[in-house]
Amino acid sequence: MQNETNGRVVLRATNLTKDLYLGHVVVHAVRGVDLAIYENEMVGIVGPSGSGKSTLLGLIGGLDTPTEGRIEIDGVDITHMSEGRLAEVRNEKIGFVFQFFNLVPTLTALENVALPIQFARYPKFDPEQRARELLELLGLADRLNHRPMELSGGQQQRVAIARALANNPPLLLADEPTGNLDSEASEVVLQALNDVWRETGTTVVLVTHDLDLARKMGRVLRLVDGRILGEVEPV
Repeated sequence: MQNETNGRVVLRATNLTKDLYLGHVVVHAVRGVDLAIYENEMVGIVGPSGSGKSTLLGLIGGLDTPTEGRIEIDGVDITHMSEGRLAEVRNEKIGFVFQFFNLVPTLTALENVALPIQFARYPKFDPEQRARELLELLGLADRLNHRPMELSGGQQQRVAIARALANNPPLLLADEPTGNLDSEASEVVLQALNDVWRETGTTVVLVTHDLDLARKMGRVLRLVDGRILGEVEPV
């Protein structure tokens, strides 16, 4: 996947640190991470289990609060925001894709994708029209009225990607998005992320333990013991 930027920073982390307290033991999950990710980048963050990948993603996505450091999303400092304001920023500026889809089981694909628009402070799209367009972009035009249990794992993940893009956020965060899929479905999901990147210009950050998967991104960062140790050459 190619990587082209115009220099605008979409995500910046400065001295990002997260300590976890397990009884009398302190676990340094993330240790002084400095990170800048630019508009229209596809970035893979790769590391073994326990390296701090999911903790780092939770911090930069505003799902967790750092012990130290600063986080800016699209020029907005989210480090010390109230939970209410932070929820609004997450809905407007950040799309999340997780390993286990997290779709609402009683809603159709169309309804799942439309949901974030209905919770937006100032909706930019007609919910149904936007959901239909995104699902068609991701090859699911014939699955609009199917519920999650009527879809394959790969199809559910593509619905989840569409939902993450509902409010046209500048940043899409994907946490092991193919970890619950077989190799064929994984390739379809990766192609979907590539299609989204090309069609919308959304910046994509993917965390994974799979180096081969990470190398399909435009830029690859290696995370070990909570620290960014440098870049890995993509394929």
